[in-house]
Amino acid sequence: MSTTTGSHPSGGAATRPRGGTEVQARPIPLLRLVQVELRKMVDTRSGLWLLAIIAVLSVGAVVLFRLFGPEEGHTFYGFAGMALTPQAFLLPVLGILLVTSEWSQRAGLVTFTLEPRRGLVVVAKSIAAVVVGLLGLALLLAVAALFAAVAGSGDVWDLGARELGYFTILQVLAIMQGVAFGLLLMNSTAAIVLYFALPVAMNLLITFVEVLRENAGWFDLATGQAPLFTQVALTGEQWAQLATVTALWIVLPLVLGWVRLRRTEIKTA
Repeated sequence: MSTTTGSHPSGGAATRPRGGTEVQARPIPLLRLVQVELRKMVDTRSGLWLLAIIAVLSVGAVVLFRLFGPEEGHTFYGFAGMALTPQAFLLPVLGILLVTSEWSQRAGLVTFTLEPRRGLVVVAKSIAAVVVGLLGLALLLAVAALFAAVAGSGDVWDLGARELGYFTILQVLAIMQGVAFGLLLMNSTAAIVLYFALPVAMNLLITFVEVLRENAGWFDLATGQAPLFTQVALTGEQWAQLATVTALWIVLPLVLGWVRLRRTEIKTA
C-alpha cells in the first residue's frame, strides 16, 4: 500500500513512496510563491482598499499641487515628489499587512505547511513587496509626467537618472520597513502603531536633546533619508548615514523577525 509522508523537518521537499520507490516531490518555485504573495495583497478587503487609497492619494496630491502649489514647482520632479509623499507614508502599512496576514487571517499553518522553507516564504514576501513598491513608483511617474506635459514649459523635465534612483531607493526602503516591522512583531496592530509612533517619539527626542539633534542623521530614519528628497548628489557622509539608519531600522528588525519566525511554532489554522 502506498503512503505519503509529510514535509521533512529540515524544510526539504517531502517524499512519496510509490510501489516501494521513493519519489522526491518537486519544491515550489520562488516565482510561484511571489505570485501567491502578490495575490494575497488584493485577496483581503484591507489590502485592496489600502492599494486603492494609495493610488487615489498619489493622484490627489499631484492635482492639489497643480492647483495650489507654486508655479515654479510645477515640474516633473515637483509632481513626482508630491505623489511620492503619500506612498512613502502608506506603503510600509501595506508591507506590514502582507506579513502579518499569516497570523491575522489565520493562514500561517496552511502557508508554512505547503512551503515549510520559512526563509523562502520571507524572501517571496519581500520580493512581492518590492514589486508593489516599484509599481507604485511607475504610477506616480506616469501621473507626474502627464501633469508636467500639461505644464508645457521647456524646463519642466528636470527628473534625471539620479533623482529616479533616489525615488527608487525611497520606495524600496519604505515598503521593506513595513515588512521588517511586520515580521518582527507578527501582529498588524502592534506593527502599525509602532511604525507611526516611533517617528513621533524620535522627533521629540531630536527637538529637545541637542546632542541627538546634531547627530540625528546617524540614527533617525527620516533625517537619514532626507537628502534623497533633494536633487543634489549625496556626500560620502550622507550615504554612510543612510546605510546606518537602514541597518538600524530595516535590516536589524528584519533579521530579528526572521530569527523569531524560525523559533515560532505555527499554531493558527
